[in-house]
Amino acid sequence: MRYSQVHWRRACVGLTAAALLAVPASVGSAYGVTPPPGPSPSASSSSGTGFAELSPAVAARLDTAIRQVMKEANVPGVTVSVSAPGKGNYLRSFGVADKATGAPMAPDLNMRIGSVTKTFTVTALLELVDQGKVGLDDPISKYVTGVPNGDKITLRDLAEMRSGLFNYSADPGFDKALMTDPKKPFTPQQLLAFAFKHPVQFQPGQKFDYCNTNLILLGLVVEKAGGMPLNDFITQKVVKPAGLPHTLFPTGNEFPSPHAHGYTNQTLSGKVEDATDWNPSWGWAAGAMISDLSDLRSWASTLATGTLLSPKTQAERLKTLPTGIPGAGYGLGIFNIQGWIGHNGSLPGYECLTIYLPEAKATVTVVLNTDMLHNTTEPSTLFGQAVTRIVTPGHVFNLPAVEPRPTPSPVSPSPTR
Repeated sequence: MRYSQVHWRRACVGLTAAALLAVPASVGSAYGVTPPPGPSPSASSSSGTGFAELSPAVAARLDTAIRQVMKEANVPGVTVSVSAPGKGNYLRSFGVADKATGAPMAPDLNMRIGSVTKTFTVTALLELVDQGKVGLDDPISKYVTGVPNGDKITLRDLAEMRSGLFNYSADPGFDKALMTDPKKPFTPQQLLAFAFKHPVQFQPGQKFDYCNTNLILLGLVVEKAGGMPLNDFITQKVVKPAGLPHTLFPTGNEFPSPHAHGYTNQTLSGKVEDATDWNPSWGWAAGAMISDLSDLRSWASTLATGTLLSPKTQAERLKTLPTGIPGAGYGLGIFNIQGWIGHNGSLPGYECLTIYLPEAKATVTVVLNTDMLHNTTEPSTLFGQAVTRIVTPGHVFNLPAVEPRPTPSPVSPSPTR
């Protein structure tokens, strides 16, 4: 999710829309599980939950829709998973994971997941709530000093994106620092310094405004109350209990193999570059994590059903508030869009979408290796929309286009680059 109406593309995406690559994508082999032959009802004729039987005919429609999005948005590679109990499973990879070698996209590749990291950070926070170590209505000043309006902004305000703080990733100085040297490491304190130079945008609770600064602060709260570095807490208390063997919180630009190469035009020149080894520390608690499709598919249901939390705390999490976007609400580090609960993520070179529809116990997961917008829409949104139009026409995942980002001013290359 970017933030508010998302006016800058490096905000680790959350509630917004799509990306575009300037090189045509080749469609590689499809991998997957297709249900056994049988009747091929349309989505509209499916019973009960309104979720389509994932028959060969529906799988063929999904193949066509996904290839069409790839072609229109010039996406190099994508993997899509769709599943629901009693309806079958669909798992396909299309295109390439590496444009230089032509290596095919595959379901087992590690990917950077951008703002889906937020769901892990807030889950960690809510576990501490269950343990009585923090309170959602505690002011952030109780844990972190020097926060503008910190005595009024609560942890709940931060998790709901209603703090009123300035988004550090919208600061021109941060933009210059990141774009000059994308492999540069950032500390949480450096990120907050970019934000705290600016006055508060509004009083806490007044409105929704997607802001990465909120998650950096919550990450510091988890560290203080949890008694260990954030990456260790999330690994030990969230990732392992959730059974996610391929999910990690990197401390630098490490990227386990196998992984897809990621392509972005969020560069000084505006030209497409390989962002695979860029350092995600600038996203930290808001967007630095790595996972694969299998883990994300599992995480979608864990997140939406509250497996790691008490029922009371999960109920608090799912109390979504209006965002100003029709059909979209945001809760505690989680969105509900037309009934789909989850999050999306974007980081230079990568996007993903992991969502769950409770009434059908259905999961849709998408990972792709570009963040380049197509007509101001996130590609992950385009794939989510195309898939849900077929399998859940009564619950079509959709987000409005993002505002065009300003053209960055030229910056001299860093001598360390």
